[in-house]
Amino acid sequence: INTKSQRHSSMATLTELVIYPIKSCAGIAVPEAHLALDGLSANGVHDREWMLVTPDGLFLTQREVPRMATVTPRIDATELIANAPGMSPLHLPLAHDAAAKTIDVLLWEDRIPAADCGDAAASWFTTALKAPCRLVRFRPDVHRPTSTKWTNGIPAATRFSDGYPILLIGQASLDDINAKLAQAGRDKLPMNRFRPNVVVDGIGAFEEDFVAAFHGDGMTLRPVKPCARCPIPAVDQVTGIPGPDPLDILQAWRANPRMDGAVTVGMNVIVQDGIDQTLRVGQPLNVELAF
Repeated sequence: INTKSQRHSSMATLTELVIYPIKSCAGIAVPEAHLALDGLSANGVHDREWMLVTPDGLFLTQREVPRMATVTPRIDATELIANAPGMSPLHLPLAHDAAAKTIDVLLWEDRIPAADCGDAAASWFTTALKAPCRLVRFRPDVHRPTSTKWTNGIPAATRFSDGYPILLIGQASLDDINAKLAQAGRDKLPMNRFRPNVVVDGIGAFEEDFVAAFHGDGMTLRPVKPCARCPIPAVDQVTGIPGPDPLDILQAWRANPRMDGAVTVGMNVIVQDGIDQTLRVGQPLNVELAF
């Protein structure tokens, strides 16, 4: 029996889709999402379309400000509405403001021209997070290409994500992590600690590390780079309070030599085919393994 070819034709099921309108704030689970070269969008809002920066333009995440987890956005017809504990909602128009001031922001090594969302939004977030900051938005005329170092030269793009447009995790990987945490007397972690855009079921634990592509309905999603983990999975995504860091447990079996020994969970994914198609929860995906 050629088990290799059997495994090549295995099927997975897409079980969760999440977009994060504001980088490092709470996500929004959606039943379907539009596929673009630079990631997912839903209801007119793109993943990581907004971002918080220091007053001098350096990007902020839960690494520095764990309270960001408690900012919960929702989308209505014409606005993104941000909520935070003890705050009145902040209403952000979905229509781009052509008159918005452009400021240069720094996201890792990338300097990106972004639209400043104004003093009222800056004041709201500074109060909500107890940290001076400004809110910026990705400009529709800006293209931020991903590094082709990991994509075999295949071009892709992203907005304010760390480096790639989509993060995918297999459900079995979280189950494996939680089994090992339980053995160590630790609480189980929900999937939101790892902040994926796409969750799939029906593949083995960490099998996503070895997938060449997920195919479905004219779409090809190609995993390209393991996701090196920072301390954010230690942050309770409801309270914004850091707890025990799972990295010490993960280190034992998830240190990845491809990433200089960094702990990796999940795969960064690019869109190879299927721009303008729709991903749906419950959708079957054909799994092509990289053997």
